[in-house]
Amino acid sequence: MTVQLIPIDGIGEVVKGDSLAATILEAVGIGRSTLQDRDVLVVTHKIVSKAEGAVVTGVDSDADYRRIVEQQAVSVVRRRGDLIIAETRHGFVCANAGVDRSNVAPGTIVLLPEDPDRSAHKLRTRLERATGLQLGVIITDTFGRAWRRGVVDFAIGISGVPAIIDHRGQKDMHGRIMEVTEVGVADEIAAAADLVMGKADGVPVAIVRGLDLSAPPGRGSDLVRAPEEDLFR
Repeated sequence: MTVQLIPIDGIGEVVKGDSLAATILEAVGIGRSTLQDRDVLVVTHKIVSKAEGAVVTGVDSDADYRRIVEQQAVSVVRRRGDLIIAETRHGFVCANAGVDRSNVAPGTIVLLPEDPDRSAHKLRTRLERATGLQLGVIITDTFGRAWRRGVVDFAIGISGVPAIIDHRGQKDMHGRIMEVTEVGVADEIAAAADLVMGKADGVPVAIVRGLDLSAPPGRGSDLVRAPEEDLFR
């Protein structure tokens, strides 16, 4: 299997009420690209949140920012100085409850979408209706990782794409039955797409082409570990 990662330039600034499907299709056309059947579109949550109006303005101080972080958190997992590792209402555990003030105008912050899976499904449905193709959509955010340095893009909303591929009960190459192997394939796709999107390049959408999507589709919530399975909380 050969997988292609194709950045989509020309998205521009997104504001509340914009049609992301129309914006993406216009940018694809400007770049002389074409969507193909079974392509997966990976979309940063920031443009989804902006289109949905999940933006707060007038955040003029660090104190204002920290207050909104506390509002968006359902629980604080760890705190060190001004840094908060918090659980969001979606179940994500991440820095500052996913409240983001990078790559936006001064005094502006972007919140996570209210329901990333619903947002992904809505976007996929509109893209498929416009193109007649079978597509997948993954909405991403950037999280740190326990025990590892550096940040990586993760899938927070999924439509038409497997979230996890479960190998439990299958045999490995030596005939041993795998008992715990579950691959977070949607997170792998999200991280791969970020290689061509960057963090400051203004490329919020990429096409991932060539994937085998025969496994049942999942949701972003499928990737959230239940508290009773978490050995460290």
